[in-house]
Amino acid sequence: MFERRVTLFKLLGFEVRIDPSWLILALLITWTLAQGVFPGRYPGLTQAAYWIMGAAGAVGLFASIVFHELSHSLVARAYGIPMKGITLFIFGGVAEMDDEPPSPRAELAMAAAGPASSILLGLLFYLVHLLAARGGLAAPAVGVFYYLAMINGILAVFNLIPGFPLDGGRILRALLWGWKGSIRRATRIASQIGSGFGTLLFFLGALDVITGNLVGGLWLFLIGMFLRNASQMSYRQLLARTAFQGEPVRRFMRTDPVTVPAGASVAALVEDYIYRHHYKMFPVVRDGRLVGCVSTREVKAVPRQEWEGRTVADIMTARSCENSVSPEEDAVAAIAMMNRTGSSRLLVVDGDRLAGIVSLKDMLKFLSLKIDLEGENDR
Repeated sequence: MFERRVTLFKLLGFEVRIDPSWLILALLITWTLAQGVFPGRYPGLTQAAYWIMGAAGAVGLFASIVFHELSHSLVARAYGIPMKGITLFIFGGVAEMDDEPPSPRAELAMAAAGPASSILLGLLFYLVHLLAARGGLAAPAVGVFYYLAMINGILAVFNLIPGFPLDGGRILRALLWGWKGSIRRATRIASQIGSGFGTLLFFLGALDVITGNLVGGLWLFLIGMFLRNASQMSYRQLLARTAFQGEPVRRFMRTDPVTVPAGASVAALVEDYIYRHHYKMFPVVRDGRLVGCVSTREVKAVPRQEWEGRTVADIMTARSCENSVSPEEDAVAAIAMMNRTGSSRLLVVDGDRLAGIVSLKDMLKFLSLKIDLEGENDR
């Protein structure tokens, strides 16, 4: 999902990252608060004061979302669920998990932690707002505290909607999982509700745009579209995880990979390999021995006029734990590595020997065939 995220800092052992799309949200929030919300509620202040309040509100929202996602992450860690970190993007934030929760109880505790933290934070900001108002603090500060109290309440209520992958949907999934004994069935039901709610927001947003509420309608439209896609994707990811769980990479790898000699020019790599075989990554060999891999990513970093004078060895990436797996590695771990690195092909290495190539495309073909033959069995 997030290919260009940047790590901002580390908090309690979790990396907090930001996707460039968050900057769009930050600017929109600041502008909306400075030009609409605060002038309407606190008239008579200077434009500079409104913009400062808007910026402070956006920073407070940033901190509130981090606190919400950090609460998820801390509970997940307590239950032994591996977490990738926290990423902020245009629709808020997400605590990224490497695996599904081990039990309904763990899912319930982790999901409930987010809305509970937002409610707590909202009450805290509201208390500070009351104390600030009674203490005669300047209107800009009082206004920002009130906004942060309200926005945290809204975050809690919205996240409690019982549609996966919202927190309310995860709570619903945990309850259904505990009742039915099947995480797949529970995820399917919660995802269908999430998809339905997303579709509703989609149409409500379109209606708002038609009736003249352009900004509000556009946001509803985009949020609905995102929620619908996210709920469907979450269910497909679970299907993939259960289909590949316990299966070794050996079962899906190609044992006759096309290899590129380290001494070949970049021009030869493009013409004789990439354009001919249509792969984005190739193993690189020297004297029959695996030395690394090269992908279109490295080629694009070389100016076109230098392709003839540069060799594959000059631009290749050495073999590492980020681009290679063992034939006996669990296929789920291989998919997680592809997702983490953004690569759709991995080297399969047995000792120092290239055993083959495993690709996301081949694994998805297997998944499609498995679902086609066996159906979406809820057991």
